[in-house]
Amino acid sequence: MKYIFTTIVALALQISIFAQVELINKVSKNGELNDKKFEFKTLYDIEATSIKNQGRSGTCWSYSATAFLESELIRLGRPNVDISEIYTVRKVYQDKADKYIRLHGNLNFAQGGAEPDIFYVIRNYGAVPEIIYPGLNYGTIINDHGELEASLKGVLDAVKDKNGGKLSTAWKSGFNGVLDAYLGDEPSVFTFKGKSYTPRSFADKYLGINANDYIQLTSFTHHPFSQWFPIEVPDNWTWEKSYNVPLDQMMNTIDNALEKGFTIAWATDVSETGFSLKNGVAIMPAKSWKEMTQQERVDVFTSPHKEMDITQELRQKAFDNYQTQDDHGMQIVGKALDQTGSAYYIVKNSWGKRENPYRNGYIYASEAFVRYKTISIMLHKDGLSKKLNREID
Repeated sequence: MKYIFTTIVALALQISIFAQVELINKVSKNGELNDKKFEFKTLYDIEATSIKNQGRSGTCWSYSATAFLESELIRLGRPNVDISEIYTVRKVYQDKADKYIRLHGNLNFAQGGAEPDIFYVIRNYGAVPEIIYPGLNYGTIINDHGELEASLKGVLDAVKDKNGGKLSTAWKSGFNGVLDAYLGDEPSVFTFKGKSYTPRSFADKYLGINANDYIQLTSFTHHPFSQWFPIEVPDNWTWEKSYNVPLDQMMNTIDNALEKGFTIAWATDVSETGFSLKNGVAIMPAKSWKEMTQQERVDVFTSPHKEMDITQELRQKAFDNYQTQDDHGMQIVGKALDQTGSAYYIVKNSWGKRENPYRNGYIYASEAFVRYKTISIMLHKDGLSKKLNREID
């Protein structure tokens, strides 16, 4: 019995550490794989860089935002470059640690973050290429941040709980020492394509991205429309504000941006049964999953079925009841219609080139799913309608 109890405790701890990894495993198994397929006609398919793999880490926010930024570079005619996701992650770990201590531990210190964090880092520190900072210094070929997170959190809690009444002068050096050990020393000067850069000069001169050109929209009724507010999710550690618009306007913004060639960084909830990586679709069937037979559960992933009518009130209720949470970030790169004329969004993921019937590493998310499960969207301000752009300015 002692062995069984110890095993259960160990498993519970591992689930806590690898929360997003468990989520990946869960949604990968949703639905049963079938030979039958939806038939998609592509309307827009905007150029994106190669599929990446966040591995065993809760860093989807950095991978999706970086993929978005790389597409922006292509759109702007800038050099096509693989940008380091983990450099951004490192700088967020550092600044989040400082805020955690200042708030006496009353902040969610974990692997998660928010889409705008990439511009927070670019604005304050810069960026580096992937080849310069892959962030793999601990014997694996893909990310594995469970041990890293636990080590960092241990340092912070030791500092927070110290009884001396005064912070030591060494804790930040100790914290950064853990980051160095796992991710590698932070690059201060590096050579890329024959030229010398700092993270600051690489972001400013090579990438040439203006972080202030990017905005985040959301759509909830617990705050007034046409106003800015910080979305109340644990990973919004900077309290970054989003502009609140009605649901239909948010969806129209997505369509307008895609039509004009702008991709979108998408914060969403993929814990729904209808998100099936294996089947390559994310859907919200009108019929309750509990009321479906086993065969009906199979059929909804094989061909178009009636989906839920998603209203502003319905999505708000799901958010208020924790049924919609900020648990994954991806990149919307296009739009397609199925054989009935229903709309789906083409979404680039960061879980490697996992196979599905349509496009490995991508998923087709129905309009109903996007209406229901979107936490926020981030895009270049030129992707907004002229009216909304004037309103925000």
